[in-house]
Amino acid sequence: MNMLIKTFTAATAATLLATGAFAQSAREIRGPSPYIAIENEPPPKLIVDPPVAEAIEQGIYWAQYRVENLRIVQVFGKGGLNVSPRIGHLHVIVDDLPWWWADASDNNTVDIANFPPGPHKVRIVLVDANHNAIPGQEVTHTFTVPDTVTAHKH
Repeated sequence: MNMLIKTFTAATAATLLATGAFAQSAREIRGPSPYIAIENEPPPKLIVDPPVAEAIEQGIYWAQYRVENLRIVQVFGKGGLNVSPRIGHLHVIVDDLPWWWADASDNNTVDIANFPPGPHKVRIVLVDANHNAIPGQEVTHTFTVPDTVTAHKH
């Protein structure tokens, strides 16, 4: 019995040490605190995954995204340009139409439903609080909704 307790104690201690060694801080995962201005902020970066293939087959575009060195928030206008940490939002353009919409939800997935069969394009642009595109931070996905599927009603 004593040996079993020693073995269990050693295994528990090893697990706790290993878990602590791999743990990341909140700052490493979430970025810097919004309460502290950042000197010499690195440039913002937009990362967008490819759209979910199974959804495209149903006429739905789902693509997860994340940003670095910028917070997606619902703040718009010139006043937001001098905020640190930096803030902004996304512009989403479908099929090169002349209009776009601003996504300031930061829910991590762009969701567009009811695409008819055929070729399509979705462009996602990272912009500042005053709607100015951040150079080089744009992702375009082209895809084709198959003829065999009618568009999904969301």
